[in-house]
Amino acid sequence: MTDATSAPSRYPWRLVGLLWLVSFVNAADRSIFNTVKPLLRTAFGVTDVQLGLIDTTFFWVYAVCAFLFGRLGDSVRRRNMIIGGLLFWSLATGIMPLATGFAMLLGLRGLVAVGESTYYPSATALISAWHRPQMRSRALSIHQTAVFVGAGLGGWVAGKLADAHGWAAPFMVFAALGFIVLMLLLRWLRDDAPVAARPATAVSAEPLRLILANPAALLLCGVFFLATAASSAVLNWSNTYAHDALGLDLADSALVGPVAIAAAGFVSVLTGGWLADRLVARSSLGRFTVLAAGLGIAAMFLLPFPQARTAGQVGLLLFAASFGKGLFDGCVYAAMHDVMPDAARATAAGLMTMLGFIGAGVATVLLPLIAVRSGLAAGFAMLAGLYLLAVVALLAGRPLVARVIARQAGDAAGA
Repeated sequence: MTDATSAPSRYPWRLVGLLWLVSFVNAADRSIFNTVKPLLRTAFGVTDVQLGLIDTTFFWVYAVCAFLFGRLGDSVRRRNMIIGGLLFWSLATGIMPLATGFAMLLGLRGLVAVGESTYYPSATALISAWHRPQMRSRALSIHQTAVFVGAGLGGWVAGKLADAHGWAAPFMVFAALGFIVLMLLLRWLRDDAPVAARPATAVSAEPLRLILANPAALLLCGVFFLATAASSAVLNWSNTYAHDALGLDLADSALVGPVAIAAAGFVSVLTGGWLADRLVARSSLGRFTVLAAGLGIAAMFLLPFPQARTAGQVGLLLFAASFGKGLFDGCVYAAMHDVMPDAARATAAGLMTMLGFIGAGVATVLLPLIAVRSGLAAGFAMLAGLYLLAVVALLAGRPLVARVIARQAGDAAGA
């Protein structure tokens, strides 16, 4: 097997483009439910707490399955994992309109989570295998922009479709888009990734054992739990806040909430990837510096949320907080790949994603419960505390991370 540095010059970036489309569909399908929540309340007579429970079920099903499929992604062809997952979640999205009540909404949303959970661990591991470490953050950050475009543009389009044709329309439209992207993958997606040589111990050892013995990987998992909990709760309830507190329709609520969040994330995730690659050329801790700085910015702009009174002020704070979180998103998977060998990267990404989505589920269902007493705006401000805890952990863990990266580099050099 050839080294990544001798890979064909064009395909690694074609791969990023192909997987960008898949990631867009993944995020867009996920955003539909958040956009149509006000219509679902009317159509099915459900409460905000019940809608939060559906979100939590989605996150927790996604969390467990992401870990299981991540582990499988280190044992089977990652191409097949990605294609099979896209087929499954597109079908599940397309049958969401068959729901007749709360129980069916819960069950069908769970099926979407199973399908979507197959994607990210294998996709990020495949991209890392095709790209040299010096370009890895940029490649992964370009791929990550699809999450923001899918959540923002997908949420806005879903709002337009739902305002005009009812809550079921966006589910059917985005399911059809998934099948179109599936045809492209069947034609062009490759799995003969030119991964770099691995230490013998990394090839033979159980991936989960490698992760549990790696304190830097465990630190990243904990930080991802905190950061994803905060950002997901804000994203999942920003539509409803703009609709209820500001009196906007669904499409305009999406502009103030998910679109503002996505626009900031799109720019900052690229900035984070570029900056992380520049800093890592000077210091092995460069990516971890960007992680801490990004979450610090996110916390700073969530704290004053209760003082926002207009749509412009709300949109500006969400934009600024998401800009900080986007810096984090632009290099967090590359940071995990810095401290883990290729043989365990899909499993590591799966475990990190699992913990992040567990946090997202907890925060998403707790936020409306907190809002009953303090309001959603105050709840958003409280989430800044999760970002600050993550910053403290990253700063305190820098000496430990430096030792792990040095050991990882030494193992690779001796292979």
